[in-house]
Amino acid sequence: MSNAISPWDQPRHSGCLVQPVSLLRLDGPDTRSFLHGQTSQAVAQAAPGQWLRTCCISPTGRMRALAEVLVDASGAWLAITAGDGGAVRTAFDRVLFPADQVQLGTLQTGWLITPLSPGTPAERPEPAGGTWRAVSEPQAEPQAWLLGEERLLVQGDDPLPAGLVADLPAAFSSGAPLSASEHWRIQRGLPAAPNELNDDTNPFELGLAERVSLSKGCYVGQETLAKLATYDGVKQQLRRWHLADATDATAAAACTEPGSELQSADGSRAGLITSALELPDGQGRIGLALVRRRHLDAVELRALGQGEPESGVMVTLSCPEAFAPPPVGAGSAASL
Repeated sequence: MSNAISPWDQPRHSGCLVQPVSLLRLDGPDTRSFLHGQTSQAVAQAAPGQWLRTCCISPTGRMRALAEVLVDASGAWLAITAGDGGAVRTAFDRVLFPADQVQLGTLQTGWLITPLSPGTPAERPEPAGGTWRAVSEPQAEPQAWLLGEERLLVQGDDPLPAGLVADLPAAFSSGAPLSASEHWRIQRGLPAAPNELNDDTNPFELGLAERVSLSKGCYVGQETLAKLATYDGVKQQLRRWHLADATDATAAAACTEPGSELQSADGSRAGLITSALELPDGQGRIGLALVRRRHLDAVELRALGQGEPESGVMVTLSCPEAFAPPPVGAGSAASL
């Protein structure tokens, strides 16, 4: 293994991370029960002013998108932070019955802004939710909401409209530099479409257990997720990887591009690289990978890319900061 300094141990970025989101407004008295049945989080009993993090999933428990739900007295806002917002709205529209008292709005653009600090604890998990409050006037355009005390959700094309800045905490100063978002995403282990969020992955594989309620009533994908939790069905998990001191940068890039196979020391298939990023100043490459259960304890695996079995490069593995383990019992049986 290389003695190079790990990119996960270096000082963290300061400033603000700005992510584009898709905003969908749902109105009507059945909004909460509808979202309860169509997403992974327990929304039906949420009170106005509550904010929940959830997954939009298919009937087979596969990933469609990540979203934030902001419940209010007349309905809710759904902020789709990763995945295809248009596909989520279309899926919702297809399952709405005439008797459902829910009105879907048009899809809108927006931004999610997260202050970053060098002092942020490295192992702080992603919160499952909390409360929200409006930081714009009622019925104002654009609207803006503070999620907890650390995330700002803004409607429209401008992440920080001038009229909002004066009323925001100092962390959201318009002068704060933007973080290298892909580095931050990989370090935290937050999945993105299409390589991590797709028809082949489920929330437990991606470390999203905090976004899934296993105790709520019937919802789309419930049977699949319940079986995964009960019958040891989580076959792979998301891990981050680092490649340092590559003597041949071109070959290293070819071996670690998304879609590259990971191989164990005994030559068996161990997983698949899903994300890759070249670091500045010769620090190597980092990324995410889906690693098979029997290889989750491996410190190193070989990334083959499109090369022959004897070629490739060794990458070091670690568990991402925001990864929430699968429910108790999943992944503990004999290797597959």
